[in-house]
Amino acid sequence: MPTPDLLHGELHLTGRIDTASNATFLASIDGVAVVYKPVAGEHPLWDFAGLANREVAAYLVSQVFGWNVVPRTWLRDGPMGEGMVQLWQDADPAQTAVDIVAAEAVPDTGWRHVFDGRDENERMVTLIHEDTAPLRRMAVFDIVVNNADRKGDHILPMPDGHRHGVDHGLTFHTDHKLRTVLWGWLGDALTTDELDGVDRVIAELNGALGDTLAGLLSAGEVDALAERCDRLRSAARFPAPSGDMPAVPWPLF
Repeated sequence: MPTPDLLHGELHLTGRIDTASNATFLASIDGVAVVYKPVAGEHPLWDFAGLANREVAAYLVSQVFGWNVVPRTWLRDGPMGEGMVQLWQDADPAQTAVDIVAAEAVPDTGWRHVFDGRDENERMVTLIHEDTAPLRRMAVFDIVVNNADRKGDHILPMPDGHRHGVDHGLTFHTDHKLRTVLWGWLGDALTTDELDGVDRVIAELNGALGDTLAGLLSAGEVDALAERCDRLRSAARFPAPSGDMPAVPWPLF
């Protein structure tokens, strides 16, 4: 069977994801299912522009971490012009990495508490996420790329227990923008594996990764990325929320 030409093969639209805030399409290239987000369909926020470039930059940083957080992502032409293309992932609908449960029903083990609140009926509820190595790695990745939009639905639980992160258009800002549902490890020490991942990114920012990111992000954004890596490596702990902005995205899912 011939290898699919994902860079140059014809991209056929097969559907549209209506829940996305930017134009997002399901498509296929030589029989391979992908997500296609054309630049022409972006609705940039006042503080974020070039969303497709940021998605690709997030993938490149993920590759250097070596944890396969972000599915393969690249830029190429499509029916609506240049855009971000990402390999489609068949998540397991029976698994949940992030959940809201009744406050009295928080599991004793295997989960981390994020915060408490009230539902539409004024009942106490709790936002929780699973306590697993793949999700911890995603949380480290989000700190480094300054992810401003880690919603629960942006975490894809795979059948084998892996967790993919998607929708990384709101990343790499020079100002602190971290908004995430993954605050459950606040203050915990990073593991040797997690520190080694940060070290790999620091090293590659002075080499091939830095050179490639220079074509996708501003010089200030690349510098800020390096500074976040250095701060995280020095602290060697999951940080606490800071600043005046909300610590979690809205909606949460």
